[in-house]
Amino acid sequence: MHFRRATESDIDAIFIVRFAVKENVLSNPSRVTRQMCIDYLDPLGRGWVCEVSGRVVGFSYAARGDHSIWALFVLPEFEGCGVGTTLLKLAVDWLFEIGATRVILSTEANTRADRFYLTQGWTRGEMKDDVEVKYSLAR
Repeated sequence: MHFRRATESDIDAIFIVRFAVKENVLSNPSRVTRQMCIDYLDPLGRGWVCEVSGRVVGFSYAARGDHSIWALFVLPEFEGCGVGTTLLKLAVDWLFEIGATRVILSTEANTRADRFYLTQGWTRGEMKDDVEVKYSLAR
């Protein structure tokens, strides 16, 4: 596994990963645009990818403005291999480096992701809406 900062040339592969997931499926895929992915590579945040044999198998994005994890997704066949854990650590460490004292995110309740964040030491908060639950991690 090779982890590195994401670049604009990774965006097509990032979309492949994003649309391959079995949980936290986008109800409206057009809501996440190519331009949004570009913007979160630098002006609004930072992104990382994990490659296996040159293939992007997971990615994460951290948002600078609200110190949140904007996205973290792994191809289903690579879940449970440490890809998500490392991608999350890269994003969280960067947010703490730039001054965050607390990192936030939200994910669909009662999913593998929900359980994943608990096992990573995040604090589960209240429901954001009927579907998503909020999480936070203090520095």
